[in-house]
Amino acid sequence: MTTTETKQSTTAGRRVGYVIGIAINAAFLWLIHIWPGWDVVPFLTADFEIVLWLVDLSLVASIAVNLVYLVRDPRWLTAAGAVVTTAVGLAGAVRMLQVFPFDFGDSDVWPVVFRVLLWVGIVGSIIGILTNLVSLVRALGAR
Repeated sequence: MTTTETKQSTTAGRRVGYVIGIAINAAFLWLIHIWPGWDVVPFLTADFEIVLWLVDLSLVASIAVNLVYLVRDPRWLTAAGAVVTTAVGLAGAVRMLQVFPFDFGDSDVWPVVFRVLLWVGIVGSIIGILTNLVSLVRALGAR
C-alpha cells in the first residue's frame, strides 16, 4: 500500500466514524423525543425536563461537529470540536448532578452509583478539555 492509499483509507475510516457518530446521536434524539420518549424510563423523574435542553444541546453539538468533520477534519479543528462538545457534555453532567432527576425507589445503591458515574464523567470531561486544548495549541503552532 502506498502512502497516498494509506492516507485515503485512513480518511475514509474517519469519515465512516463521523457518519456513525451522527447516526447514533440522531437516534438518541429520536428515542428521547419521539419513541418511546424519555418519560417512559422508569427511573427518570419529571425534573429531567430541567436538564433535557442540555442533553439535546450535547447531542446536536456532536451532530454538527461531525457534519463539519465530514467536509474537513484537520487536527486543529477536531481538537477545537472536541473542546466544544466536551464542554457542553460537562455542563450537562454538572447540571444533572445538581438536579439529579433520578428516582430509584428504596435502593440505597443506585443513587450512589449514578452520582459516582456523574463525577467520573465530570472529571473525565475536565481532563478531556485540557488535553484537547493542548492538542489545539500544538496543532495551531505546527501550522
